[in-house]
Formats: sequence, structure tokens, C-alpha cells
Amino acid sequence: MRFPKLKILRSPRGQSPTEANNSATVVDGAQSVSSDEEPENVILTFEESLERLHLSQASQMLIQREERLFGEITEAEALKQHKEDVDKLAADYRKLKDIVESVIDQSMSVSIDGVGPDTLTSAVKAIYQEEEQDQRWRQRDQTPPAWRPCRWKADHDSKLSKMVKDRLDAPSTPPAELIDQSSLQQEINLIGRQLKDDLLWVVGVVRTCYPPQAHICNFYARLYHQFFSSRINKIANFGLVDKDCTFLLRWVNEYYPGILQSPDLAREIDTEAFGKLLPKELLEPLEEQYLSKQQSELKTYIGRVLDEAAQKWNNGEEPKREDGCYTSPVAYDIIQLINGMVTAAEKVLGDLTKAQSVTRELSVFIERFRSFQDNIIRQNREDSKAYIKANLGCIKQFREVLETKSSLFLEDERVKCLSVLDEMKQSAHMYLLNPVHDSLKQNYRKLGTNDWLNKSAFDKLLVSIETQIHDLQGSTESCHQELMCQFHEDVTVEYMRRLLKGEVKLKDRERQDQAYMLVKSNAERLHSLFSRMGSKEVWLKEILTKMAEVLKLQDLPAIQMQVVSLGSAFPDLSEKHISALLKLKTNFSKADRKTVKETLKDALRETTVENPRPFFSKVPVK
Repeated sequence: MRFPKLKILRSPRGQSPTEANNSATVVDGAQSVSSDEEPENVILTFEESLERLHLSQASQMLIQREERLFGEITEAEALKQHKEDVDKLAADYRKLKDIVESVIDQSMSVSIDGVGPDTLTSAVKAIYQEEEQDQRWRQRDQTPPAWRPCRWKADHDSKLSKMVKDRLDAPSTPPAELIDQSSLQQEINLIGRQLKDDLLWVVGVVRTCYPPQAHICNFYARLYHQFFSSRINKIANFGLVDKDCTFLLRWVNEYYPGILQSPDLAREIDTEAFGKLLPKELLEPLEEQYLSKQQSELKTYIGRVLDEAAQKWNNGEEPKREDGCYTSPVAYDIIQLINGMVTAAEKVLGDLTKAQSVTRELSVFIERFRSFQDNIIRQNREDSKAYIKANLGCIKQFREVLETKSSLFLEDERVKCLSVLDEMKQSAHMYLLNPVHDSLKQNYRKLGTNDWLNKSAFDKLLVSIETQIHDLQGSTESCHQELMCQFHEDVTVEYMRRLLKGEVKLKDRERQDQAYMLVKSNAERLHSLFSRMGSKEVWLKEILTKMAEVLKLQDLPAIQMQVVSLGSAFPDLSEKHISALLKLKTNFSKADRKTVKETLKDALRETTVENPRPFFSKVPVK
């Protein structure tokens, strides 16, 4: 008997697998029936069932014949009594098996003509029927026929394994866009495309031809994973150039997982069960090679950015201005590069923690940036202030990305960088503010004196401060605001230092009330002035106001309560500070001062403040 060549339908372009599954199929020009069902009262012979590819029906016929021949007798008895029937049955089994295997062989065919998915369904059903018959014979206490167990399911699994290997060994020819890639990249891309197309076909069409308990999608996916992994392992064992190393890692950690996690496949395939394409011992050297390359590139690029900034400084070029503010591209350029490299590395490595290693030497580069700033300050040229104001913008940009995008950095490296940047900001503020404080020294000297008590000294201080503001402008708005905050704090610290020197004596309640009103007024006016200039440090007014309250109060218990309140809010307040303040009240006894200091000491021992603002520690007291 001659059987037609079998071809399983793949859906034509533009037609879904479901439509292909429902469509009519053609065998040698004749339309076939799309199932094993025949019109009522039509009974097919075994040969007719084979001819029409009703394979499960043909299998059932053979099993029934087998049961009639061997159901109650041994193989020897059957051969003796019905040798011709037994030989014919064996031959028919071989015919059926040949056709079933031919169908399985072509279940991934790309042809659009031939037998449809219904024939594959029939073949699969036949395989499982024969598997069940094998199982029935295992449970019987008699010798089975020679072809039992037939192990069609095991043969099916082996055939699929070979088919998958063959398809990945000989993927389709590369499309035009792959021509410019290296041979390794072409090979992996073609295998990956073949794998993706085949698994989509399995999920869309082949799956519908198998019973759910077969888990055929996972079975195919595991085969493709094993063979793809084997190929990738062989490639990884050879020394790879950096470009191919990166490409291979992207397939392992990005492209391949992306294929399996696509919605169409993820619904049917247990992707978690497969693991990585490469084992740890092959993956780690590739990751180290990739990271080393990225770190080297980052080092080179940051070095180039810093060198260009230093070159502009050496050439005497003034920093660019935008909206009247000095700016520098240093931070922006470096941040963009880091963000791009770490984001890319996370995809290539499939692990953010590993990707962060790209920036493991960032603190070294920040130190270089600090050295550049120190050199600008040390030379103190006419354009130094402009460069420092531009640098303040860079410092703020670096800080913001380190604080808001901490996932880009290793934690210990991030902390180091933030510490260096804090020191750089303080250094820049000191450089810009020290000349201003020098010009204000004459006004500072009058604070806490009788001239101050007569109000004129503080008025002159405010006027002098306002005249200095122009020289401090030129940094970006947020950086100028931070500079004003620092200026505000510096003036308040100096005010407190001068007050606690004790040059003014408050001999009675009247002068103490006068001092209270003056300090409170000074705090308000200082706050008002610096608020207009951009400072947000409201707490500085609170310190002066609380200290003024101590000058006003006369009863020891009230003074104790006020000092406890002050110490609770600002735990760096010391007994020396309180003693110096109380000494201004010359009518306050030494014994009372000691009592208040003991009260403060006890209160501080019980006070716990998270992230307290340091203030009094900056105010030296003899």
C-alpha cells in the first residue's frame, strides 16, 4: 500500500494558528475530513482509515484485533492457531507506526499545504492509545505479543528531541539585517529566532493536538532550552572579544528570558523551571570581562570630562552662563553616562547589584573633581569665584542623583561620594563667604556690647549684609539658596558667639527685658532679611528667641524649664553655653547657675533626637 507524503499545516501569513487549525486540509489534491469521525453508517476498513489518515481509529482497530487474538491465549498459542493473522497484525502495526512517525516528524513543518493539525491530533491520540495498551499488558499475567511493549511514547519523545536538535543545528538563512554581524552573533541570532518561531508554533497549534496532561509546551520548551544551552555553553568556552561577550550575555540575561516571558509563551510554559542558559562557572568569567570593559570605559570617559574642564580653567576660559548663572557640564555629562551604563549593564547581566559594580571606583573620580576645585581655590584667580559657583551646581547635581537614584551605585561607594561632596560644598561656601565675613568684622565686633544694646550696631550690620549680596550671586537658584542658608547660619553663629562673650552686663530686670526684646527683634529682622535672600532656615530664629527667653525670665524654675526645652531641641547645647548666658544676668547667683547647669545635664542625658541640627557646637565658649 502506498501512502501520501505527509505535511502538517503552518498557518499562512496573516492567518492565526487557530484559523489554521479550523481550516480544511488537502492530501494529494483531495480534501480530507478534519477528524476521525465519519458520516453516520459509514464503516471504514483499516486500510481506508490509513488512507484517510484516521490514525487513532486505525490504532483502535489494531488493538481490537490484538485483543481478539491474544486476549485469552499466549503468544505461542496464537502463533500456532492464527499465525497468518498475527503476522498480518504485526505488519499493520508497522504500517501505522511509520505513518504516525511521519506525522510527528513533520509537526513543525513550514509548508502551507498538506495534512492539517487534525492529523497530528489523530496521531497523538494513537500514540497514547498504544501507551495505554502497553500498560494493560504489563498488568496481565501472560506473555504479550512480540511488539509489546511498543513504547511509542518513548519513541515519540526521542523523535521530538532529534527534531529540535536538527532545527537548531540548521536554522534558516540570515536576513539582510544580520549580514553585518559577526559569525557568532549571526549564529546565536538565527538559533534564537528559530527557537522563538518554533515555540510560538507549538503554543499556537501543536498544543491543541495534545491532551493537557502531556504538558507538551513545557516538553518542547525544555528541549529547546537544553539544546540552546548546550550551544551557548560551547561558544562560551572559547575566548570572546568584548563585543561578542556582551552580545552573548544579552542573550543569556535579556533576549532569551524576554522570549520566554512574552505573553503568548508565558501562559503555557513554566519558565522558572529551566534556569539560566549558562552555568555559574561559565557565566562569571564573562560577567567579569564585561564589567572590566565597562569600568575601563567609564574611567576613560570621566577622565576626559574632568580633563576638558581643567583645560578650560588653565586656558582662562570663563564658565558659561545660563539665565545669569554660571554652569558646568561636568556633572550632567558624567551622570548621563553612569545612568546609561548601569541601566545597560542591568539588562546585560540580569542583575542590578552586579550592574552597580560599574561605578565601584566613582569615589576616585569624585576625589579628582575635589582636587580640581581645591586647585581653583588655591590659585584664587579673578575667575575662581565664577568656577566655584559653577561647581556648586555640579555638586548639587551629583548629590541629587546619589540620593534619588541610589540603585545606580554600590552603597559604600555612594556614601563615600556623598561625604566628599559635602566637604566640597562646605569648602566652596567658605571660599565664597569668607571675604564677606571679613568685610563684616567691624559690625560683628559691636554685637553683644553696649552699642548693640542701643540698637544702632545691629542696624548697621543688616545694611552691610545687604551690600554684600551682589558678590554672592551667580550660582543656580537652588545653589544660591543653599549658600544663603549657610550665610544665615554663619551670621547667627557669630551673633551668638559675640553675645556669649559677656561684654554687656545686664544688672537688673529692666536691662534684661531690654536685651530680651532686642534679641527677639534681631532674630525676626535677621530671619526676614535672609528669607528675602532665599534662606529657609526658620530654626535659626527659634534658637535666638529661646535664648532671649532665658534673659527675660526671673524665676529659677521657669529658667530651668526654658533651658530644658532649649536642650531638648538642640542637644549640642552645653553647660558652658548656658553658664555664659546666665552670667549676662549679673543678679543671678552662682548657686542658681549651678542648679540650672545640673538640670540641663540631667535633661541631655535623657534626650534622644534623631538627626539633630548642630549649632551650639559651632559656637566656641571660654
